[in-house]
Amino acid sequence: MTAGLRLMLYDRACRGRGLAPGLSHAWTAGGAVFRARGRFDHVAGAGSWAAGLDALLAAAATQPIAEIQFWGHGEWGGLWIDEERLTAAALEPDHYLHARLVALRARLVPGGQALWWFRSCDVFGTQRGHDFARAWTRFFGCRAAGHTHQILLLQSGLHVLAPGAEPTWPLDEGVAPGLPRARASSWRAPHTITFLHTELPRHA
Repeated sequence: MTAGLRLMLYDRACRGRGLAPGLSHAWTAGGAVFRARGRFDHVAGAGSWAAGLDALLAAAATQPIAEIQFWGHGEWGGLWIDEERLTAAALEPDHYLHARLVALRARLVPGGQALWWFRSCDVFGTQRGHDFARAWTRFFGCRAAGHTHQILLLQSGLHVLAPGAEPTWPLDEGVAPGLPRARASSWRAPHTITFLHTELPRHA
C-alpha cells in the first residue's frame, strides 16, 4: 500500500422519505465500520461537490493522499451528490470546481500510484464511461477504479485505469440489451466483488 492518507467521501443527501432510511445511512454506517477497522483515515459526507472536495482538502492539509473512495450514485460517465452531477467537464479550467480539483491533485502522492475508486453504479460503462476514466486519470496523473454495472451488495464490472492508458473493457459491458440502463451486479458478471472488499483485487 502506498504511504499516504486513505479518504472516503459519500453523498449524505440520499436520506430516504419520511422515516425510511436511504442509501446515505448505509454509506454512513459502512464508512464508520471501515474507519474503525483502520481502512480509512478520514470519512466525510457532503451535500454538494464543492463541500465534498473542500472536506477532502481539509483532511489532507498536512499529509498527502494515497486513495480517495467515493460512495454515491453514479451513471455512465457521471457521479452524483444530491442532484448535482460531476462529469469530466469539471476538469476544464472554466468549471467552478476546477480550482478545487487542481488543489486536490497537488495533494496526491507522486508517481501515479494514488487511487480514486468510484464505488458507484456504472460510472465506467459505455463510451461515456471510457471517456470519463481516460480524462480523470490523465488530469490527476493517477489510477482510477470504477464499475460498469449497478452495484449494491455485489459490485460487478470493476476496472482500473492507469494514467496514460486506454480503457480495454467492452463498451457494452454491463449494458442491459435494448434498454438505456446498466445491468445489476451478479456473481456471473465480470470482475465482481462485494461491498465488504476494502482493497482492489489483483484482477481489477
